[in-house]
Amino acid sequence: MSALLTATCAVPAAGAVVTAALPAGTSESRRRTAKAAALAFSAVTLALAGAVAVRFDPDGARYQLTESYSWIRSFGISFSLGVDGIGAVLALLTAVLVPVVLLASWHDADPAAPTSASAAAGAAEGTFENRRRTQGFFALVLAVEAMVIVSFYATDVFVFYVFFEAMLIPMYFLIGGFGDRAGGPESARQRSYAAVKFLLYNLLGGLVMLAAVIGLYVIAQDQGLATFDLQTLTGAVADGRLQFSGPAEKALFLGFFFAFAVKAPLWPLHTWLPNAMGEATAGTAVLITAVVDKVGTFAMLRFCLGLFPDASKTFGPAILVLSVIGIIYGALLAIGQKDIKRLVAYASISHFGFIIMGIFALTSQGQSGATLYMVNHGISTAAWMLVAGFLISRRGSRLIADYGGVQKVAPVLAGTFLIGGLATLSLPGLAPFVSEFLVLVGTFTRYPAVGIVATLGIVLAALYALLLYQRTMTGPVKEGVSGITDLKARELAVVAPLVALTVLLGVYPKPLTDLVNPSVNATLSQVHQTDPAPAHPVADHGSGQDGAARSGGEHK
Repeated sequence: MSALLTATCAVPAAGAVVTAALPAGTSESRRRTAKAAALAFSAVTLALAGAVAVRFDPDGARYQLTESYSWIRSFGISFSLGVDGIGAVLALLTAVLVPVVLLASWHDADPAAPTSASAAAGAAEGTFENRRRTQGFFALVLAVEAMVIVSFYATDVFVFYVFFEAMLIPMYFLIGGFGDRAGGPESARQRSYAAVKFLLYNLLGGLVMLAAVIGLYVIAQDQGLATFDLQTLTGAVADGRLQFSGPAEKALFLGFFFAFAVKAPLWPLHTWLPNAMGEATAGTAVLITAVVDKVGTFAMLRFCLGLFPDASKTFGPAILVLSVIGIIYGALLAIGQKDIKRLVAYASISHFGFIIMGIFALTSQGQSGATLYMVNHGISTAAWMLVAGFLISRRGSRLIADYGGVQKVAPVLAGTFLIGGLATLSLPGLAPFVSEFLVLVGTFTRYPAVGIVATLGIVLAALYALLLYQRTMTGPVKEGVSGITDLKARELAVVAPLVALTVLLGVYPKPLTDLVNPSVNATLSQVHQTDPAPAHPVADHGSGQDGAARSGGEHK
């Protein structure tokens, strides 16, 4: 039995412990040691996640590189890991983004400069917060990475639930304890509010899911399947050994879906996201929307559709309506924002509407597009948000009105910001275009009206992305902007790989589609769905019985 998956999960967890345990202090050398250690562990994790993706065989079994270690035998719980194509790709995305976030946040957790009074008293060196601030931030980022990767690999429902909830703890401290220093005098209070709101919303979703997990176990136990093993349960659902009554399946589906919709987030359960992203550092905001939130949409594919296929089809149309509302609502509010980071947050709500719409359209194009969207949104939004963070740190303000003419004083920063914005509006040739196109095509083939309305989100995306660029980067140089410097070497090292991936996956997405398509097809087979036949099949120019036979074969 290979231990590659366990190693991929264990390395960032070990890195979190080592980083947190390093000698405390506010000296530059000790801070640099903590940062270097965290970055090294994240680099090893990236190598391991890459090895998992390379070793995954798209033509092989659904779950590969499986591992299982007995945990709570009396309840049939084991620490079981296995990877499908979707999990492999999303774990790799996480492993790519975490080193980028660490580099981008290199100075975000440095102790604040002490006032003259506190310096005289030696407070800056003496407080626990200042001595442990850097180690704490970098350790928490690695802890989040470990828990997210376990969630993508877990094939035990209970293990998934534990880590689905556990990742809230480090995220709570990252939002509340390491907020954006450009937030103004009320920043500490606003950070606290955002962190508590994030925690309460997601804990509520988790408690509802826990009830559904217990209900699933009780029903399975009554039918001789006292286990939480996902492969066993989905296999039993598929062959009829595990059956739910109609109301029971609907209730269990809603319990799981509610938790995932809060995490995703889906309108109207989204309201915690703008607060959290607005008050967090740029790096933490990327962790929220590009990494942690993807666990919600991933789980919809793996658990909602796999365990409750009939309920997924029953509630699918209603979820599509919520998704379309989220697409339009998020885009409209993004247009009206005065805060750069909150604009990116509402844009992400709109994008998650596209992802969830693709999942519940129940077509191969829609689900392939939704999976690609998770990856492409993560990369493009990370680039956009991190460059915005660099800009905000230079000017000390998140307000759009405080900017203007940046491209004249920092052309490289402005150029990378433009690329991030163009990717967000799904410009052809950039990665999000491929996924958004597949989602819309896949939705239109089954639900034409939904697909047509959702295209309005593309127009609105062009408005908020281009208006933001116009207001901040063009025009005369505003007071306070003239001193803004261009991107430095470390910041270029952060942005360059994200821009390169955005372009590469925009022109050549085949490596990703090859990995995810078998898993998408397996998911559709679990819900007993096939792609709709074309409404207007290709005209057959043959004649007689041969033409009729060919036409019938095409429909098959």
